[in-house]
Amino acid sequence: MPDPGAGARPPAALSMGAGFEDYVLSPAARRELETLVDLVAPAAVDLHTLDDDTLARVEIVIGSWGCNGLDAELLARMPKLRHLAYAAGTVKATVTPATWEHGVVVSSAASANAIPVAEFTFAAIVMIAKDVFRVRDRYREVRGAEPAFGVGPAGVIGTVGLRVGIIGASMVGRLTIERLRSLDVELAVSDPYLDDEGAAALGVTRMELDDLFAWADVVSVHAPQLPETRHLVDARRLALMRDGAWLVNTARGSIVDTDALTQECVSGRLCACIDTPDPEPLPPESPLYDLPTVVLTPHIAGSLGREATRLGDVAVAEVRRFLAGEPLRHEVRAADLERIA
Repeated sequence: MPDPGAGARPPAALSMGAGFEDYVLSPAARRELETLVDLVAPAAVDLHTLDDDTLARVEIVIGSWGCNGLDAELLARMPKLRHLAYAAGTVKATVTPATWEHGVVVSSAASANAIPVAEFTFAAIVMIAKDVFRVRDRYREVRGAEPAFGVGPAGVIGTVGLRVGIIGASMVGRLTIERLRSLDVELAVSDPYLDDEGAAALGVTRMELDDLFAWADVVSVHAPQLPETRHLVDARRLALMRDGAWLVNTARGSIVDTDALTQECVSGRLCACIDTPDPEPLPPESPLYDLPTVVLTPHIAGSLGREATRLGDVAVAEVRRFLAGEPLRHEVRAADLERIA
């Protein structure tokens, strides 16, 4: 743990895409950060471009999207680095085994990034229950000349009694469940790390994954991207879903077999709301862009605009706790990477 000494501020660097420091750090967060650390440069930098003397002094890195990977080669030039405060979601593209071997304490603002994803998912499910997306297209076509009615995922419009299956009791999954409990819907969750008692505490029913696909009107994906979750949603499981059901994916594209989903949506049997496709973006010729049964968005569920300042607030608060010798609230340990997004 660094010792700032009598009034001394430890050297720190902002490592993220150019201009992102103004995106994730509100003016208030920036002011607080500058009372805690001595920034070696006022703007975001590529750590590799810093001279050896400057880099060797850095004790804290405030990272975000575009942060340098903390591998053994870079860390060899940063002997004093002790804390990475990551002002974004997943740290998987930034940390390496060498990060922890070097003694770096890692924290992430993933919990803050989970909030808008859960809000987006909740809103999408409400819109799906009202068939808003297809009704909008139909209403635009007829321009009031005739009624424009929709069809709910269960065959009946509305959220009352809607069966929503959640894949993954992750941070986003739990926040989504919390919001969905404000509706008169039926909720079930499938997560290998969640038992019946844990599901009951969330106010949901625990189901095996295949059972959940067969039961739900809407299946929402919130599992982490791991080797074992690749194509977790495959052709076999999609075939278990009832006709007219919706798949919502605001997690990672690789969890869903895009070819299998495309076939189901082209046939008209299933519908989908996909914010994170695979590949990302989809090729221009993908039929998912044009199908009336598909809502395709360009990875906008996570923090955007004013929402991004939550990430900076979390990172600065973690720096403050780290320097005060207090436990971090959002620490990421090496073992966590096996099960987090």
